[in-house]
Formats: sequence, structure tokens, C-alpha cells
Amino acid sequence: MLKAYACAPGGRLTYLDLHTQPGAVPQALWFDLENPRPEDYAFVTRETGLALPQQEDILEIENSSRLSADGEVLTLTMPLVTRTPDGLQSSACGFVLAPDRLVTIRFATSLVFDNFSTQPHEAGPPNSAIIFTGLLEAIVDRQADALENLRRELDELSHQIFHHRFSTAPEERANRRRNAEAELQATLVILGRGYDAISFLRDSQLGVARIAPYVLGTAAWLPKPVSQRLKSVAQDVSSLNEFSTHLTDKVQFLLDATLGLINIAQNSLIKVLTIVSIVGIPPTLIAGIYGMNFHNIPELSWKYGYGYAWAFMILSAVLPLAWFRKKGWL
Repeated sequence: MLKAYACAPGGRLTYLDLHTQPGAVPQALWFDLENPRPEDYAFVTRETGLALPQQEDILEIENSSRLSADGEVLTLTMPLVTRTPDGLQSSACGFVLAPDRLVTIRFATSLVFDNFSTQPHEAGPPNSAIIFTGLLEAIVDRQADALENLRRELDELSHQIFHHRFSTAPEERANRRRNAEAELQATLVILGRGYDAISFLRDSQLGVARIAPYVLGTAAWLPKPVSQRLKSVAQDVSSLNEFSTHLTDKVQFLLDATLGLINIAQNSLIKVLTIVSIVGIPPTLIAGIYGMNFHNIPELSWKYGYGYAWAFMILSAVLPLAWFRKKGWL
């Protein structure tokens, strides 16, 4: 899909329908390619004279492949986080920035790009540098929003693990013990998704953190107000990186706590099985002794031998339980 935008009165971008307005192509400041077809590449290259990176080039991770300059034209690539029904996913995005044109290439739907075209630009009429800087600012804002949402989710999860799980209500504790396995499995899934989301966001933040200083040091034609905004973007990304580190540590802590609870639940189960087996050994021994098929068993002729045997078996089972209770093992 190919979209083109030109400058409109009031500092806004206006969409150009290149199928019905082929003569408006020279007015386009921003070409936005989403999942571009070969003909989209060919059209933009022909109209702008800019060399566009292909998908395999945008996916490269070397710094020299992500950031390059050819005269006044900069080619920049970075990971881009997009939201899908399954949660946050990582995609790739490329920028080709020239003094008079901006081309963006992406391979997933992004609300950042879709919403940016409808926003006014306070720095004056949009140009390629202002559009590019505004997109970076919008990406950083969306990263901050995603991190804030993750922090709220982790706070709620932490409350469930360390507060709600150990409620003082006996009925609630009993219900939670019965559902402990399913809850802990669900908690591990949530933590795994949260870690993936933070990882995707950090990759995207690293991309912005590389792009902003590179553009500042390479594009001498940038207007001074745009340079100031790019410096602010670099500072914002630095603070987000610190916050991401904090969230990563919190996810690791909650993961360790969840695994610890799983170990406690498993140990409790083993303890119960051990106690049951110990309690069952003495009665089994008594029943085995008096179940032997020998004629000369002195107790065989006892009038109350059957009752005595039952009494011994019950007592031999109760005494270990009383002992365990006294020691605090139950």
C-alpha cells in the first residue's frame, strides 16, 4: 500500500490520491509504503530518484547497515513495535530522509504512522525533517505508553502473587490452593508475554537511540528547531531505557517468585504424600502380622482379638499424626 502526503494549510498533512491525482506527485513531501509491492518501490524510486532499501536490507542488524548516508540523503532502519490481537509484536521500519522528501517503508500496520498524518505540526508548515522528527517523537510516546501499561499489569500481577494469594479468609485460601496450579501456569504465561513485550520495546528504543544522534551528526541541513527536538528525543529514549531495565528486573523477580511458589506447592504435595505413607506403614505392619497363615498364632483364640487389632492399627496411625502436629509439621 502506497500513501502520499503533501503540506496543507494550518500546518497539517493532506492525503494525495495518486490514482486520481497523478499530477500531484511533485507536491508530495512524504511517501508512506506499508507492505509495499514491487510496483510501489518502482513508482517511488522513479518519482523521487531515491534508492529505497528492500526488506532484507531493513532487517539487517549491523549498525553500518541500519545507518548510512549518501550525500544529503540518509537511509535509516529500526525495529518497530506494533500491536496485534496477540499482543505486541516486532516489525521493521525504514526511513529515507532527504531535504525535500521523506519515504517510510514498513511491513506492518502501525497506528503511529496512521494517526500522525492527521495531527497539526506546531513547528510550522511540515517538511521532510519535521515529519521525520515528529514520527520519531510519536514512536517514543507510544513506547512510553506501552511501558506504562506493562508497569500497571506487573503491579496487578505482583498484588495477586504477594497479597491476594495469601488472603486471611480461610475459604478463599482453600479455593486458591485448589486452583493454584492453573493460576501459576497463567502467571508464567503473562510474565513470558511481558518479557517479550519489553524485549521488543527495548529493540525499538535502541533503534531510535541510534538514529537520533546519527541524524544530528550527519544531516548538516537540519533546521535548528528540528535539531533541538531530536536532542530531546534522544534524552527521552535514554530515560525509557532505564525504565525498561527496571521493568525487566521486576519481571525477573516475579518470575523467580512464581517459580518459588511452584516449588512450595510441589514440596507441599510431596510432604502430604510422605505423611500419608508414614501414617499407613504401622497399620499395614499390624495387618500383615495378623494376616499370616500360621496355625500357632497366640492371639488367634482371643475373644476380642479382632477389636484389639483394629485398636492397634488406629492408634498406630493416630500417634504419628499427633507427633507431626506437635512438631509443627502439619
